[in-house]
Amino acid sequence: MNREEIKKILPHREPMLLLDDVEKIGEESVAHYTVRGDEFFLKGHFPSNPIVPGVILCEMLAQSACVLLLELAGEGKLPVYTGLNKVKFRGMVKPGDTVEMRCHLTKSRRPFYFAEGIITCNGKKCVSAEFSFAVTDAKV
Repeated sequence: MNREEIKKILPHREPMLLLDDVEKIGEESVAHYTVRGDEFFLKGHFPSNPIVPGVILCEMLAQSACVLLLELAGEGKLPVYTGLNKVKFRGMVKPGDTVEMRCHLTKSRRPFYFAEGIITCNGKKCVSAEFSFAVTDAKV
């Protein structure tokens, strides 16, 4: 899926849409994002040495997992974060870097879904995390 197709399943819009593409491969979602350098979150983090904040990397993971929930949750639903566990930051992501997010669901107890994911950059693991969502009705 490209950005326009992603917008059909995610409510996020610029500047918070943090995926360039995403696809489902087997039971896993695989997504990419290239950090341009002009993103709002880099302006103050840190002006002389911009680094993508960890919370933004976690948001990228969450967005990339939503393609997995689409088939399970159905249309008219909104997945929202309910938890982040065992988050580890192992490397920095800077302007010009392309990150790859890989996520898979580990269990579900409707309306809750649990997942694990990693972000790699330049062949190195940058982030790993366990996280969960509740799937709610989307407000129109």
